[in-house]
Amino acid sequence: MGMTLAEKILARASGCERVVPDQIVVAAVDLALSHENADLVRKSFLEIGVQRVWDPSKIVIVFDHRIPAESEKTATTHQAVREFVAAQGIRHFYDVGRGGICHQVLPEQGHVRPGMVIVGTDSHTTTHGAFGAFATGIGATEMAGVWTEGSLWFKVPSTLRVEVEGEFRPWISAKDLILHLIGMLGAAGADYRAVEFDGPAIRRMSVASRMVLANLAMEMGAKVASTPVDETLLEYLRPRVTGTLEAIAPDADARYERVIPLDACEDLWEPQIACPHAVDRVQPLSALGEVPVHQAVLGSCTNGRLEDLEVAARILDGRAIHPRTRLIVIPASQQVYRDAMRLGYLETLVAAGAIIAPPGCGPCVGVHQGILAAGENCVSSTNRNFHGRMGSKDSFVYLASPAVVAASAIAGKLAHPGTIVKESEPCLMEV
Repeated sequence: MGMTLAEKILARASGCERVVPDQIVVAAVDLALSHENADLVRKSFLEIGVQRVWDPSKIVIVFDHRIPAESEKTATTHQAVREFVAAQGIRHFYDVGRGGICHQVLPEQGHVRPGMVIVGTDSHTTTHGAFGAFATGIGATEMAGVWTEGSLWFKVPSTLRVEVEGEFRPWISAKDLILHLIGMLGAAGADYRAVEFDGPAIRRMSVASRMVLANLAMEMGAKVASTPVDETLLEYLRPRVTGTLEAIAPDADARYERVIPLDACEDLWEPQIACPHAVDRVQPLSALGEVPVHQAVLGSCTNGRLEDLEVAARILDGRAIHPRTRLIVIPASQQVYRDAMRLGYLETLVAAGAIIAPPGCGPCVGVHQGILAAGENCVSSTNRNFHGRMGSKDSFVYLASPAVVAASAIAGKLAHPGTIVKESEPCLMEV
C-alpha cells in the first residue's frame, strides 16, 4: 500500500521506510518560522539553558503582526527579538519594511520547497502546503524545543482528499471554494487530518490561489494541507530556490480516510460568505439580503497577493467607494506592494478612495490599522471572523473573496461583482 503526501514526508523526515495514520514519529525539521511571538519562544528557549540554537540558517523570523509598532510594549518586544537575532546569528530576519506577512515572505524569498517539514508559531503555517511541504502551526514552547534540538514529534495524520473538477464561473475563486468546503465539513471537519487538494480545477489554479486553499484548510481543523507539485509550482519556485526541486507526489495506491468530489461549476453557483461569528457559517451571497458594509478589508496571508489586488483594481477602476464605506488595502509583502505600484493597481485603488496600509496583518488580528466600532459590519478577505476578532465585540465580520470585497466597497453593502462589472457568465463545463 502506498502513502499520501503527508505520510511520505513524515516517513523520510523520521527515517522510517513507511508510516501509517496515528503512528507517533520524531521528525527532523527543515524550517522553523516565527513572527513577533519569537519573543515568547526566546524566553522559553533561554529557560532551557542551551546557549545556541540548533541551526540559525533554518530559522526564519518575520515581523508582521504589529508593524510598525503600535505601542511601547510592542516596540520593546521587537527590540528584544532583534537583539536575540543578532546574538544567535539568525540571517533570515525580516524587519519592518523588509518583508511583509510571514506566509508570503517565505515562498517569495525561496525558503520553501517540496518535501520539507516546516513548523511555525502561527496557525496559518499550513499555507506552505501549497508548495508541497508538510507545514503546520505549533506553540511557542514546542518551538523552543525545535530551536534546541531541530526535531519534533508528530502523530501521523490520516488524509482527506478533495478532488475538484470543472471550471469556475466568472467571479468565483479559490476563496469561494474553500469557504464552501469549510461550510460543508464544519470547523472540526478535518481535525488533525492532512487535506490533499487535487483535480483539474486545482491544477489550473495559480500558485497564489492554491495558497488560499492551504491557508484556510486549518479553519476546518486541518493539521496540514497540500496542493499538487506540478509544473505550475515548479515554474514559480525555480527563480527563487537554489538547487534541485523534487516533484514529490502521493502514491497512486495511497489510502485515504475519505475522498470528497466537487465540481467547481455545479457546486459553486455564486460567491460564498462566512457569516459572523464562525468561519463555517457559510452562506451563498444571495441568501444574505441587504447587509450594509461600513468597512472593507483587502489583504492578509489569505488574500493579499498581487492577483487579489488586480481583481479589486479591475472592479474599482473608474468607480468610487460608497460614502459610508472605507476600504483598507494591505499588500501581503513589500514585493507585492512594489509590483502593485508598478502595475498601477494601487493608483487605481487610491483614486477610488481606498487607503493603502503597510504590508502586515493589521486588522486581521484586531491589533491596528482598521479596528471596528460597535455595530459596524466589515466584509474582509481575511481568514477569521470570530467574535471581537477585528475590534468591538459588537461588530460583525463577513469573510469573502477579494472580488466581493471590492464590489461591496462600491455598493456600500454586500454585493456580487457581476452587479458592478457586467460580463457574460457562461458555465464552462469540463468535457
